[in-house]
Amino acid sequence: MAAIEQLAQRQTSPQERSYRTPPHNLEAEQALLGAILINNDAFDRVSDFLRGEHFIEEIHRRIFEIAGSLIRAGKLATPVTLKTFLGEHDLGGVTIPQYLARLASEATTIINAYDYGRSVYDLAMRRQLITIGQDVVSVAYDAPVDSSPREQIEEAERRLYQIAEAGRYDGGFQRFSEALKTAVDMAAKAYERDGSLSGIATGLVDLDRYMGGLQQSDLVILAGRPGMGKTALATNIAFNIAKAYEGRTRPDGSVEAANGGIIGFFSLEMSAEQLATRIIAEQSGVASYKIRRGDITEGDFHHVADAVREMQQIPFYIDQTGGVSIAQLTARARRLKRQRGLDLLVVDYLQLLAGSKNRSDNRVQELTEITTGLKALAKELNIPILACSQLSRQVEQRDDKRPQLSDLRESGSIEQDADVVLFVYREEYYLKNREPRPGTEEHIAWMAQMENAHGRAEVIIGKQRHGPTGTVELQFDAEVTRFGNIAREDTIPEIR
Repeated sequence: MAAIEQLAQRQTSPQERSYRTPPHNLEAEQALLGAILINNDAFDRVSDFLRGEHFIEEIHRRIFEIAGSLIRAGKLATPVTLKTFLGEHDLGGVTIPQYLARLASEATTIINAYDYGRSVYDLAMRRQLITIGQDVVSVAYDAPVDSSPREQIEEAERRLYQIAEAGRYDGGFQRFSEALKTAVDMAAKAYERDGSLSGIATGLVDLDRYMGGLQQSDLVILAGRPGMGKTALATNIAFNIAKAYEGRTRPDGSVEAANGGIIGFFSLEMSAEQLATRIIAEQSGVASYKIRRGDITEGDFHHVADAVREMQQIPFYIDQTGGVSIAQLTARARRLKRQRGLDLLVVDYLQLLAGSKNRSDNRVQELTEITTGLKALAKELNIPILACSQLSRQVEQRDDKRPQLSDLRESGSIEQDADVVLFVYREEYYLKNREPRPGTEEHIAWMAQMENAHGRAEVIIGKQRHGPTGTVELQFDAEVTRFGNIAREDTIPEIR
């Protein structure tokens, strides 16, 4: 097969052999293309992960891409049908029709097509790794003034994970029996877990009854107007899960959560110190403003010290970087999952995330990129992501200020991508701002309303893909920003 040998020799001429040539295997490329030309079914075996750009030789890229276009259009890809699309090329004295004919004639069988495709793909990945490594070195030498090492690291991580995810072999259809086995395994784990929940328990019993806990790969949006307590609720849930964490070693030596989970918390609005103060207040029962001022008694100090001592061992990791992009968040979440483990990711809050730097679209399109990225990350890491979101001001203009899906800011993508949408509503907050003149009948009625609403909050489940919608009533202690279970059993009817 003189043409193929000449092409291989042209790739490794004496002048080039003195340099390190990128890894490649022309024989595997030729064998795969030959298999496709004699039996187009071979293309289906590699088309879900292999693309033209993975071939090192330009003529091979064009043959693969044109053959793919023909096959997808329901036509035959043969040396005869391909030659009219390829034009003229110098192949060492061999014409395009001759080269195609020899590829087909030298091909043996399509049985090994998948293995040839994997070889071509793996070598392409190695070439991309070399390119990334060279780029990292070049940028480190000649970095612009406004480019920090941290940004360079995150960009390298982003490119590495992009390679890792672009051509995974584990996609495609699976037998329904495998899905059934996964479902039964999930039910078995739920039976063993505290509360018999299929997801991670939030520590709020009535909410768990509606949702079955936080489910793997779900994007959960927790929305509310300022002052409603959405950050407090997200913090309470995250801490409850981290506090309940119990690890269990799998047969392969890795560790999984038997109860609770490892928390990653992106605090884009508050500093880590402010968040920690909130959690200390919640756990110790001492108001956060007293802790900040140092206005505490000796008894309060002991409560705080006991809470801190208990909290030091919990798997709760905070990232307080402001203005983080969705790409940076994704890279850091992957890193935490790899290094420490990760069972729940919390983002506070959605509107403070940035999209890609190279996008000049409006905010709605940018938020679409963010919510789509969060949903994809939840599926990739197989964890629930709890993201807080602001609500638009139109809530304030209604008599009934209970939020609804249309109140979500730039709501289209949030409502579409979210698996669960929760709203936090506290009537007490609005009643405080509507106090009538004391001594009037209106004031007496207002006081009765305040008494009923005091210390109460509602979590409205506005959307849930795998369960009912409805309203859950919770207890709320504003002084220590703590949500808890209502101390009565008839709050929610039994769900069947």
